[in-house]
Amino acid sequence: MLLSRNYAPSGDLAPFIRRHYVFEAHLPDNFELIDKLMSETAFIRILLKGDWAAEIRPKTWSTFGPIPLMGPNSVPRNVRVTGPFLVVGIALRPQGWRSLFDMPACDIADRAVPLPTLWGDLADRLLCEVSTASDDQAIVRSIEAIVHARLAQGGNRPPDEAVARFEEIARHDSTMPIADVADLLGMSTRQLERICRATFGHTPKVILRRSRFLDTSQAMRGFGEPSKEHLTALRYFDQSHLNREFRHFFGMTPGMFVKTQTPLFTAGLKLRADGLS
Repeated sequence: MLLSRNYAPSGDLAPFIRRHYVFEAHLPDNFELIDKLMSETAFIRILLKGDWAAEIRPKTWSTFGPIPLMGPNSVPRNVRVTGPFLVVGIALRPQGWRSLFDMPACDIADRAVPLPTLWGDLADRLLCEVSTASDDQAIVRSIEAIVHARLAQGGNRPPDEAVARFEEIARHDSTMPIADVADLLGMSTRQLERICRATFGHTPKVILRRSRFLDTSQAMRGFGEPSKEHLTALRYFDQSHLNREFRHFFGMTPGMFVKTQTPLFTAGLKLRADGLS
């Protein structure tokens, strides 16, 4: 049985954290679950139970320690977990990336690294405090205290307003031409691309294509009640275009996606839908 719970961040951390989540499954010890992840934002994942691994090359699996920072995806990432599991996650907002990390987001895109290599003792404290928290509320309090400490280390740098505006566009108007987005934000397309790679990890084109794919997947999994106008706007040029996008971002056709159980990916879609509210 898989259980997923998620929580909005405190108001002052909303520019930095999109959502907290707790995801657990009561499975047999030898049960192996393989699924795909397709994240549009970087995640800190705290792996409290379960034998987790990610496929870094075909048939080559690797771990990144108990508290990895996993970058945003432009291609699907295969993950595997064996036995019952419990994972706590922190979905990060691109607008706050440069307040929390000293490297550009493109350095972690489609990759994962142990968080202690970037946050040092704060990452170790985060793991310790979350693993000993008594309930979900205590978990969220522990996470937010550590995030406040990390922001203070960086001089409490404010979130990037231009990035926040592009994030809204990507989530709500993913078919807008990139030149129009740049004009709306008062910058050149080259400036927009540089900012997106530094904070989202990918180019504006990838970000908008991925958002459109995730919007479509979300609707296909039945999360939310998108308007008829929104669904019309998400339509692709033709079925072959839709097939190409699904193969690129998830490795299967839409028809295969409908028939395939994807518990981890589906939980991510639910988290995304909740984050829009």
